[in-house]
Amino acid sequence: MLTTHPFDDDKLREECGVFGVSGAEGAAALVALGLHALQHRGQEAAGITSFDGANFHTHRAMGHVAGNFDRDEVIRALAGTVACGHVRYSTTGETALRNVQPLYAELASGGFAVAHNGNISNAMHLRRELIRRGSIFQSTSDTETIIHLVATSGYKDLLDRFIDALKQVEGAYSLICMTPEGMIACRDPLGIRPLVMGRLGDSFIFASETVALDVVGATYVRDVEPGELVIVKDGAMRSIRPFTAIAPRPCIFEWVYFSRPDSIAQDRSVYTVRKGIGAELAIESPVEADLVIPVPDSGVPAAIGYAQQSGIPFELGIIRSHYVGRTFIQPSAEVRRLGVKLKHNANRALIKGKRIILIDDSIVRGTTSLKIVEMMREAGAAEVHMRIASPPTTHSCFYGVDTPERSKLLAAQHDVAGMAKFIKADSLAFVSIDGLYRALGEAQRGDVLPRYCDACFTGEYPTQLTDHDEQAVGQLALLDEKR
Repeated sequence: MLTTHPFDDDKLREECGVFGVSGAEGAAALVALGLHALQHRGQEAAGITSFDGANFHTHRAMGHVAGNFDRDEVIRALAGTVACGHVRYSTTGETALRNVQPLYAELASGGFAVAHNGNISNAMHLRRELIRRGSIFQSTSDTETIIHLVATSGYKDLLDRFIDALKQVEGAYSLICMTPEGMIACRDPLGIRPLVMGRLGDSFIFASETVALDVVGATYVRDVEPGELVIVKDGAMRSIRPFTAIAPRPCIFEWVYFSRPDSIAQDRSVYTVRKGIGAELAIESPVEADLVIPVPDSGVPAAIGYAQQSGIPFELGIIRSHYVGRTFIQPSAEVRRLGVKLKHNANRALIKGKRIILIDDSIVRGTTSLKIVEMMREAGAAEVHMRIASPPTTHSCFYGVDTPERSKLLAAQHDVAGMAKFIKADSLAFVSIDGLYRALGEAQRGDVLPRYCDACFTGEYPTQLTDHDEQAVGQLALLDEKR
């Protein structure tokens, strides 16, 4: 069954998480545990592919890891000491079983499975050319483009074919691939999406975040570097860097929202950075108030930082229910209006008569912020001020984040005063882009060569956007025809 969260439709969502194991008995069971830890990165579907030295085995399903990979018969069927898995939230391609990863194909060199975090921003352009040359696609996922590029490459060696394929794609990718010749883990040259490497005894582990290593008892070794390919075969690891070295641009929104706060990224605690963002927000946008209240759960670390910096008490003024069913159906407009209270409810006795500062990680459409502010006023808050632990989200992401089209982004349609009016807050402020970079240890954002991909805030995309640009040209041509 397709499941979607009824009241969480006002957040940016990561496309997916990946996890791979090479050289461990019961590898699929470890992958299932790792995917549990990465469930926050993708909640529509999950899949695991294993290799037993002779055959590949795959199980893919819609829904959560729990319920699909918690049965002995499923794990036993995924035999082998090598396995990779994927949790998905779709940004490219329909929500259907045929798009659930890992994707698998039989190539001339043998089986080839791939799990992909990110988005290929020229996938449609490449797809049209591949179809013209005779390729037959089985999914609508951009990831399948990589498989066809490998299959049709003119190089003889599989690794060379894989590198040839990667040199033709643009955008963001962290990949875990399985072949009869071994496991390959790699990141795009800009390192937009994360990927880390760990060890568990003699086995190698790859994951989107360090929390997945923690769950299986693996030791974090290092990040897979931008533009690096790590190849593991027969218990030995080697690394190659086939791309021209360029300054990396990892996604800055990993720090704001995507990563779990107990993860470590680039040798830095995500939780500590989020507290630092809250402190910067308090310095930049102070306001007289009685309480600092997080919008749970993503606003909690920044709210702690804001409270510590400002000296205003931190309190849980909104209580979140963790038992809202993901298959809950909203049968009427009235239920939709009241629905937010199933997940968030005001701590009325605390809030009544108080001037409060609400802290959240971002505002996308603004619909949830509006409901939360209205809830606080209904609970008797004297004033409701909102502070956001990221700059205004003004542009769509094309690198593996499910972002509404720009016309639906509140910050793309209104200035901050207009946004405050829309959500009915007494005041609204966002951390500045320089403040966000300061929380990450930088003096400010470098205008010439920023250290992170922050296109959702600045509109400065670090790669070409071939599919987007071609679509825009096509839409203009269509308008001209209609005229």
